[in-house]
Amino acid sequence: DFITLILKNPFRNRTRSALSIIGIAIGIATIVALGLITAGLENSVQATFNEGEAEITVTNTTGIGGGSALLNESLITDLKNITNVSDAVGQLSVTQSNSSLGRSGGNPAMGMTVYGIEPSKLNLVAIKNVNGSVFEENSSQAIVGLGYAEFNNISIGDNISILDNDFEVVGIYETGRIMTDNGVYVSLDTLHNISNTEGVSSIIVKTSEGANDTAVSKNIKDKYDGLSTLTSEELSSMLTNVTGILNAASLAISGLAIFVGGIGVINTMVMTVYERTKEIGVLKSIGWKSKKILTMILGETLVLTTLSGIIGSILGILIAEVGVRLIGRDGFSLAYTPGTFILAFGITIIVGIIGGVYPAYKASKLAPTEALRYE
Repeated sequence: DFITLILKNPFRNRTRSALSIIGIAIGIATIVALGLITAGLENSVQATFNEGEAEITVTNTTGIGGGSALLNESLITDLKNITNVSDAVGQLSVTQSNSSLGRSGGNPAMGMTVYGIEPSKLNLVAIKNVNGSVFEENSSQAIVGLGYAEFNNISIGDNISILDNDFEVVGIYETGRIMTDNGVYVSLDTLHNISNTEGVSSIIVKTSEGANDTAVSKNIKDKYDGLSTLTSEELSSMLTNVTGILNAASLAISGLAIFVGGIGVINTMVMTVYERTKEIGVLKSIGWKSKKILTMILGETLVLTTLSGIIGSILGILIAEVGVRLIGRDGFSLAYTPGTFILAFGITIIVGIIGGVYPAYKASKLAPTEALRYE
């Protein structure tokens, strides 16, 4: 009966309780959504270290893509001769603002980045497992990333338009990297022909096993003026900084949720105690101890905050899932980790304790005779 009383009492004034629950749930939802996204980004960072993938990306210091920023393909051979470089391949990237499926009743597809590369070197950009087959050299064939394929409803055998040229999709790949999985790959020579360009946007360099990537990167920049390099460790560090900012934002929101939620719960429970003064006096007059009164009020507070945590967690999952789908990042997946939900429910308990201690203490100290005279 005591437990039933604790479960029922918080909902005597449903409007006030609902507002209190909503206020806490919004903060919890934000924490959960940010946690799922941050964990997903961290997983994506780990994907940059795929076995066999190249460790250094070389570009022109004037930028990536566009006439003057392109690198001469002869540089690929030069880089292969540098100490501790085991392989290198050129990659041309062309951004197309929009495209459409080349079949009857084709649906508009999102803008895409088309990459040209030698088919035998796809492993250097982390493309290993292709559902279907890999495009052939000097062909009008293409492979598309899983994210791009899902967003545009593309299957193997469909045609896509690249720079007003029809290409057959012969394979779909997945690497776990957001940008890569939303791209399209074709033969380098073919992309040169249809884009009327010469050279490559970047050169992907694979270092020897056990080599110091930073030292190799420095050697390249020292030997060739006008080149910029980015190692996988540097890229990982940049992405880690982004996830660090999101984690900091999550902690700040957590603190704000505790503060705002605590005030809301204190207000709700103080009003509850105020309205039930006479009732509490009756309970104490029939033998209820102060400890039992304190437990009851604190328990009611925890019921409110726990319900807020459940609703907030569900809302946070929905926000994150819908958000990912709305921006079309099918190549990016949320990461459901226990830590995210432990943090969310830990905050709800803290809010419940902070918000319930004072009202519970006040209720437990009410004198029975004064409480019974209260109107």
